[in-house]
Amino acid sequence: MKLLKEFREFISRGNVIDMAVGVIIGGAFTGIVNSLVNDLFMPLLGLLTGGMNFAALSVQIGPGEEDVLRYGAFIAAVINFLLIALVLFLLIKTINSLRRKKEEVPAPTAVKTCPYCKSEIHIDAARCPHCTSELQK
Repeated sequence: MKLLKEFREFISRGNVIDMAVGVIIGGAFTGIVNSLVNDLFMPLLGLLTGGMNFAALSVQIGPGEEDVLRYGAFIAAVINFLLIALVLFLLIKTINSLRRKKEEVPAPTAVKTCPYCKSEIHIDAARCPHCTSELQK
């Protein structure tokens, strides 16, 4: 019973649920990033390299069919990784800059400055509490 109660508390914590949602969204986002890299960037890279298929590059090191170093597949995997990392970096950088811009919007001020004593007073004040001057509306 105690173990079940502890498990229930563990599962109902917010950070576990947040992590689960993050993993699920990350899995879905992986498909988008892979499509962007494989369907848009890799064909452009193929045009830049003269249509070279990196995955086909290999060296026969022995008499058997399995005795092959497929270094081209490794190069393609490294290029794929770098492109995915670049896309993720640019997306996160864009999201963070949009978030910063949203945070930089100043909140409306609830105070104003008294024209006589230059003290901060409430925006709706009719009289300054510091110098007791009557304020014009």
